[in-house]
Amino acid sequence: MERNLRAARLATFAYFALNGFVLGMWVVHIPAVEDRTGIGHAVLGWLLLLLGAGAFAGMQLTGPLADRFGARTVVPVSAALCSAALVLPGLAGNAWTLGAALLALGFGNGCLDVAMNAHAVQVERGYRRPVMSAFHATFSLGGVLASLVGARTLGWGWNPAATLGAMALLGLAVAALAAPALLRPEPARTAGASGAEARTGTDTGAEGIRRRTPRRIWLLAVLALMLMLSEGVANDWSVLHLRDVLDAPEATAALAYGAFSTAMTAGRLLADRVVARFGPVAVVRHGAATAALGLAVAALSPWIPLALGGWTLFGIGLSGSVPQLFSAAGHADRDAAGANVSRVAGLGYLGMLAGPAVIGPLTHLVPLNLTFLLPVALCAVAAWQAGVLRPEDAAAGGTDGAPGPPGAVHAGDSRTAPATAERHGG
Repeated sequence: MERNLRAARLATFAYFALNGFVLGMWVVHIPAVEDRTGIGHAVLGWLLLLLGAGAFAGMQLTGPLADRFGARTVVPVSAALCSAALVLPGLAGNAWTLGAALLALGFGNGCLDVAMNAHAVQVERGYRRPVMSAFHATFSLGGVLASLVGARTLGWGWNPAATLGAMALLGLAVAALAAPALLRPEPARTAGASGAEARTGTDTGAEGIRRRTPRRIWLLAVLALMLMLSEGVANDWSVLHLRDVLDAPEATAALAYGAFSTAMTAGRLLADRVVARFGPVAVVRHGAATAALGLAVAALSPWIPLALGGWTLFGIGLSGSVPQLFSAAGHADRDAAGANVSRVAGLGYLGMLAGPAVIGPLTHLVPLNLTFLLPVALCAVAAWQAGVLRPEDAAAGGTDGAPGPPGAVHAGDSRTAPATAERHGG
């Protein structure tokens, strides 16, 4: 059993890395695709909304499918769909075909995003200790690998369609080879076994198939929206901040995003140990507060080195927070893990897309650096509301959130011992 669990964890790493790699390959080929289709930045901006719309639709569809058929079935299919769609932007010849390609790529990405996170929750349940953040770090490493591969192939003058096609075939191979190691679906609980479902608003009629999403899941989703919107601000505006506000040279300005993304990846590689020691409530609370402080420093700093330090601190603070929201959603109810993760991931993804859309218009009213006070406030609210990660039974018991021995129930952790799994679904 231990060998199977270890193999399943490695397979999950592979799917997270594959997802990051596929998206990264698209990103590095955006200029080439723009040239091929003859569109400008403004048209591309509107077309990218189709990428987001496809992802959101894929997330909402895949969550219930993962609960019904098991992540073991849905993850490889989603990975194959996401990989195959990668070639489509390279084949697009105009705005219309590119829009259709991005819709398909976004749909595949959304399907894989939810399916692999649902399986990651199942793996984490088997380990009975935090492992979620490391999976998200692997996603980031996949993006780094894509940037290196893409830079090399573009430097060699490879045709984008040929490159993306080759990478799509590689993705299909990974999807197939990793599939046998995935965990089999867990047995469904009986509908009458839980008293917590009534407290969380879960409807287990029709043998547990039809469920009403608990209020706590929507609260987790709102936190994901706040934090992922803040992350989106860093992705799209950090470089422009140093260049336009602090008059940094182009090469120096690029370090802002580099500092943020490096801190995010490193923080996620270390976050699981911190969660095991202090619990997810503390990680999200102090992480979001740290992120708010870091972004405030970056926004208000008149010096480039201090601003870079602020963007680094911002990345460290956000690094472990979002994975814990996904984990808490997946562990809230074992039988509805996929649907719950899809709610949190879907709303969070909308927040990621909303970041640029919100900040842009605000720059007509206030300087760019002052618009960052909005995500600072959102991070502060997330820190204040971090207690929503605490399971309701633990909160009612008045425990202090300090982590206990493996499998123990405590207020700071969303995982529960097997004896309480029937109450919490996880």
